[in-house]
Amino acid sequence: MKYQAILLLTFLTSIGFAQETTLPKLKKGRWVAGLQLNDKNVLPFEMEVQKVDGGYQFYVVNGDEMIEMQSPKVENDSIHLRFPYFNSELVFVADGKKAISGYWQNFNKKNYTIPFTAERSKKNARFSETKKKADMLAQVNGKWEVAFSYGSESEYPAVGIFNQEDEVVTGTFLTETGDYRFLAGNVTEDSLYLSCFDGSHAFLFKARKDGSNLEGRFFSGKHWSTKWMGKPNEQFEIGSPEKLTYIEGDSTVSFNLSNLDGKSVLFPNSTTEGKVVIIQIMGTWCPNCLDETMYYKKLKERYQDQGLEIISVCYEVGDSFEEHKENIERLRDRLGLDFTFVVGGSANKSLASSHFNMLNEVISFPTSIFIGRDGEVKRVHTGFNGPGTGDIYLQYVEETNALIEFLLAQ
Repeated sequence: MKYQAILLLTFLTSIGFAQETTLPKLKKGRWVAGLQLNDKNVLPFEMEVQKVDGGYQFYVVNGDEMIEMQSPKVENDSIHLRFPYFNSELVFVADGKKAISGYWQNFNKKNYTIPFTAERSKKNARFSETKKKADMLAQVNGKWEVAFSYGSESEYPAVGIFNQEDEVVTGTFLTETGDYRFLAGNVTEDSLYLSCFDGSHAFLFKARKDGSNLEGRFFSGKHWSTKWMGKPNEQFEIGSPEKLTYIEGDSTVSFNLSNLDGKSVLFPNSTTEGKVVIIQIMGTWCPNCLDETMYYKKLKERYQDQGLEIISVCYEVGDSFEEHKENIERLRDRLGLDFTFVVGGSANKSLASSHFNMLNEVISFPTSIFIGRDGEVKRVHTGFNGPGTGDIYLQYVEETNALIEFLLAQ
């Protein structure tokens, strides 16, 4: 409550920028921001501010990822920065040319805001814990065998892939249902700090290095956290994403759901007959689904004239069909997608499993079903490891392109 009180006081006492269409003067360049998750933990992220005609262009930066925010809008005395793909925004006021303060609002969750501040910075460090230079830095470069929620019934494995240059670390975690996208952070002499903020994910990882092992805590947003530990292991692998979800028996894929106009969509149908079809079980709120969708857009553009169809069955945040439709249309229009979109309903894996009861279970958004011209399932892929995984993503793209070309040639 005290952070909300401080935030409210900031807004009430700030001088602001009185005219509705006037942006304040801000220093261009790199800014370091922090989401105040709780009393003890701040999730840092970086921003890039560039001057453009008529104002500024803002970016949120996570390692190699630069998220171009929508054009800033001034309402009353606050700047509103919408994320391009997810239903959330940054709202802030200027505290001079080199500082801003406000909050992040995630509209996919009811009354969900997290205070943040940001300052213009010329320093390389993402995390304030690295302000003191150490003679000897912890070494984390390479591949790690990781367990999240270890020692509990909900324990799950992951692969940590870290790239270290001096005190700067980038990388990600691969889980059996997808990766944790672009992580960036720092090391000190005995600790590792990583974070990611993309408008949906708000991830913070902290760990102490004890000998060769790491042990720490993973925070997701302001309400959830769990333990994690890792040890170096270049040979460690997790379960194959093509073996976790599968067709049971001799079942075929079929469904009867609604399109964005509320009209019934049957599968299979005459439109898809004789074509190669990818059925993507996904949600517009899901970062891994977004990464997969961006890749599928390239697939569709490259192979649609040869007979490739993509059907996205969307399970959405919201209480009504209209809310679900609005979410889907926002992503469709923003990315310029030429897919067939189907409304599955609320974001619930049990609901998805009931619609696709020919599968053993839908355990992840996204899950993709690859169907050949003969109507038979050729592959079911669980989750998605996106461009934040580097070579793993590139290998998947190469293999999937080859599969699509093979199926189209049948």
